[in-house]
Amino acid sequence: MGLQKSHSFKPKAQPLSKPEHDVMVTDDQRPLGTPDPIADQPILSDAGYASWMVEHPSALDSFDQMMKAAKGKKIVVFLDYDGTLSPIVNDPDRAFMSDEMRAAVREVAKNFWTAIVSGRSLDKVKEFVKLSNVYYAGSHGMDIMSPVSPRKQCNGKYQNIANVENKGNDVLFQPAKKFLPAIQEILSKLEEETGKIQGALVEDNRFCISVHYRQVQEKDYGMLEEKVKSVLQKYPDFCLSEGKMVLEIRPSIEWNKGHALEYLLETFGFRNSRDVLPLYIGDDRTDEDAFKVIQSRGQGFPIIVSSIPKETKASYSLQDPSEVLTFLLHLASWKKSSYSNRSSSQFWGIGN
Repeated sequence: MGLQKSHSFKPKAQPLSKPEHDVMVTDDQRPLGTPDPIADQPILSDAGYASWMVEHPSALDSFDQMMKAAKGKKIVVFLDYDGTLSPIVNDPDRAFMSDEMRAAVREVAKNFWTAIVSGRSLDKVKEFVKLSNVYYAGSHGMDIMSPVSPRKQCNGKYQNIANVENKGNDVLFQPAKKFLPAIQEILSKLEEETGKIQGALVEDNRFCISVHYRQVQEKDYGMLEEKVKSVLQKYPDFCLSEGKMVLEIRPSIEWNKGHALEYLLETFGFRNSRDVLPLYIGDDRTDEDAFKVIQSRGQGFPIIVSSIPKETKASYSLQDPSEVLTFLLHLASWKKSSYSNRSSSQFWGIGN
């Protein structure tokens, strides 16, 4: 099954028992909140850490090398939100990005195509970021906002998507739109079933639902997991995955952050372009789908945000949002510098 999908692609529902991506471990012996062998598994020894850093060197230390590889190519920037642009916090409603981070993202977006790809709802991530010069993909890429008048693609054709809805000055691509009624049913049942578990928080992310358990007592993990699974048993078209202290419920369709990256590249006119380098920064297991797409393209910069070594398809690493900020400032500065050098060369007739 190829990753490249045209804009006419219609995601198909798949059974809960056979989801393709991000399925929570089916081994019922692994308690909720314990390390998943697929994601977030730290390599504890010093030798392991050193080995991991060789495989995933610092994007800050490697910046000059990366930009050398980007010379003559177009960089397209994709950014996760939680844990990347903002710190991970106990209360998901208070995951604010700093003014410095916002200014850095704004500056990057002035010089590069830039998209925020988040598990949050589209409205919520827009409310957090508060920038009008970036693209937004909420609900793990199942709710994408782009301008009404898209740019022409490389083949000269405009995008043609069956699941596009005009809304004010936006165009929304919503491949899971038909699941909205069921999502609201599940949301209501989850709120009812988990309401008595202290610290449990059910978040409506429109095309997916997040059940946060960061503030749940460890003794209640098992009860919470059982209640969530019992609700989903009646909805075979949905799958369950686990992130950082959160359970995610979403439609079992062939769509994830990797597909969102491909969709946006095509929207920008770069689907099959060989002179484009996607740069994706993210910290969560759901970002791995985007890393895989970049890896399959054979070009681009997948960057994991993590202070501990873990299994990842990323090529580079940044330790935390503060390093993400520094990297974005470097990127914006590099672009300005390249513009300045190009203008000087043209003024003196160099390279003509």
